[in-house]
Amino acid sequence: MASPFEVLGVDPDADEEAITRAYRERVKEVHPDHGGSARAFQAVRAAYERLQENPDAPIVDEPPEPDVAPGDADGDDQRGVRVEYLNYEVLDDHGWDLADPDLFEKAAAAGLDPADYGRFAVEPRETLLEAAENRGFAWPYACRGGACANCAVAVVEGELESTIDDVLTPEMTDRGIRLSCIGTPVTDDLRIVYNVKHLPDLDDLRLPADRFERARPSD
Repeated sequence: MASPFEVLGVDPDADEEAITRAYRERVKEVHPDHGGSARAFQAVRAAYERLQENPDAPIVDEPPEPDVAPGDADGDDQRGVRVEYLNYEVLDDHGWDLADPDLFEKAAAAGLDPADYGRFAVEPRETLLEAAENRGFAWPYACRGGACANCAVAVVEGELESTIDDVLTPEMTDRGIRLSCIGTPVTDDLRIVYNVKHLPDLDDLRLPADRFERARPSD
């Protein structure tokens, strides 16, 4: 069994900044879309999470959990969390603002394309990004390991919980900004605005999409 330090390729006396930097590099190297594997990707994430809790614990090589069957794309499957989503890119077109208290009511009445507004269910063990992809949506992402802000969403109602997040500042999280790739809904209903990666405060936290961002989940 490898230690978390070995998995991340850092010395046992590495400081927090060096560990975080190594993690961000490793999740890109082992990403399945970049020639890596799901097992290696999960091992890197587990190593980083372990170092936040207990640096001396070894990493057990466990197989990835089986995929969960997709829920109803229309959001009628009550087994999962109900998510109402809106694309940030359409706000300017309609003169809306992220802080509008009736933003989602306006979106529901605007006849938007299903890619820009709608609802779906998130099944147990799915992150928000995984759920969107499993229902056929192509939301932005890059590293898929919580090491950048390409997949950021704004949580308008409900709560999205992350196991690790060393990217977003406390000010951003206070404003409801979360990472969909590592965010798991913890409330029965969730309203989010996705594709907020171009908000000014997130400029320095994005990664070039190139080989990490696919046009469609099935490509």
